[in-house]
Amino acid sequence: MRILVVDDEVDLVEAVARGLRRQGYAVDVAFGGEEALEKASYTPYDLVCLDLTMPDIDGLEVCVALRENPPEDLVPRILMLTARDTIEDRIAGLDVGADDYLVKPFAFEELAARVRSLLRRNAGQGGAVLEAGGLALDTARHKVSRGNRDLSLTAKEFAVLHYFMSRPGEVVSQEDLLEHVWDEHADPFTNTVRVTIGTLRKKITEGEENELLETVVGRGYRLLSNHPS
Repeated sequence: MRILVVDDEVDLVEAVARGLRRQGYAVDVAFGGEEALEKASYTPYDLVCLDLTMPDIDGLEVCVALRENPPEDLVPRILMLTARDTIEDRIAGLDVGADDYLVKPFAFEELAARVRSLLRRNAGQGGAVLEAGGLALDTARHKVSRGNRDLSLTAKEFAVLHYFMSRPGEVVSQEDLLEHVWDEHADPFTNTVRVTIGTLRKKITEGEENELLETVVGRGYRLLSNHPS
């Protein structure tokens, strides 16, 4: 999943981005409203962590713009991060389209939990565990299993599988994966997606008769939502 962190406090942005990347998310950063809107104009983010008070464009205005003009018609989830803690401030943020509201200072663990919760809404799942094709992915504990076997995945493999399990049965192109699982520094001309898919497929197929992650020639990849016959 791809996240944009927006705040004019450089240290806070870098700390939040670093923590989210450790959890396998692709994270871009912006240090003001204008920069955030520019990046969001060409990148379809799954979630935006957005400060309310910024020197150029207020977070409320950014929120409205993100809701009205999302790239590729993908409206991101928006988590407001702000020192404004009055009821009126919270209502104002929610009324313009924010999905959740976290008051500074906050513990990173709570931020991470709220991010997981909001991204599960995008996946159409209510709980912390996503299930598809006999796989179970626990977003809270960062664990994956197939049947009785626990899988040892890298952070990037976990993120790729999370994206597939959010869209079981759908064909996902390499471009989709680069946009949602890798950040803005990824080189689109490398074979990083193909290599990651290869290692992920090997790990989820090891010891099993049926392959769950299939290649759709000329289009991309698909996670089978049911056990193949």
